[in-house]
Amino acid sequence: MPVRRNNTKIPLYQVDAFTSEVFKGNPAAVCILDEWLDDVGLQSIAAENNLSETAFLVKSDEGFEIRWFTPLVEVPLCGHATLASAFVIFNHLNWPEASVRIQTRQRGLLTVTQKEGLLEMDFPAMMPSTHEIPDGLDNALGHPPLEVLGTERQLLTVFADERTVRELKPDFGLLARYEFGTIVTAPGSQCDFVSRYFAPNVGIPEDPVTGSAHCVLVPYWSQRLGKKQLHARQVSKRGGELFCEDCGERVSIAGRAVLYLEGTIVV
Repeated sequence: MPVRRNNTKIPLYQVDAFTSEVFKGNPAAVCILDEWLDDVGLQSIAAENNLSETAFLVKSDEGFEIRWFTPLVEVPLCGHATLASAFVIFNHLNWPEASVRIQTRQRGLLTVTQKEGLLEMDFPAMMPSTHEIPDGLDNALGHPPLEVLGTERQLLTVFADERTVRELKPDFGLLARYEFGTIVTAPGSQCDFVSRYFAPNVGIPEDPVTGSAHCVLVPYWSQRLGKKQLHARQVSKRGGELFCEDCGERVSIAGRAVLYLEGTIVV
């Protein structure tokens, strides 16, 4: 039976986040809606885009409402797609102010500000704590971590050095058995710390640059290094750069973004 179409046209932008160069950073789709579609429609668009995240924006009285979808599920928080959305708001939607308020469904109000050539996001901090080591973790990651911590939705695994993190070759089939995303991190050779992020359980084997993971990484490294301002790199194949600050119960995560594609979805 053919799918019924209403020929609704939805503006679509694809933005590479946490980079100033196309083909680097983390690509996110940003869709501008007049009103919310049903969840099936949102998930279908995200699956068709087949990027790690698609962000959907609806204008509100105070700014915008936002939701994020992977190709498989809706997620409660996404950093790079928020950065990409702010880039679109400031550069393509004629937003007149230096800051924009973005309301989420599960993580409250987020604010993004244009500041000294960067887009600076205000996100909740999530300090990791001691976590039970999942069965088979060493085999899943391909190397035993020195330390394992975690939050409700993410596992934080700490390694000795940047080279080890770069050379990890995880077994995504094994990682997909866990119900959480897995952050791997180590001290950086030319920055404060590096990381990678794996979430095959939600359809993202490796995320190129993960803003939301830095809600966990920033409090951890701030405490470990004894400093509030942190320079971070995610050392995936595409790679990305983040400028962060520990603000107590909040973290500031800043980066650059660049437009790759502008078009229209017809559904």
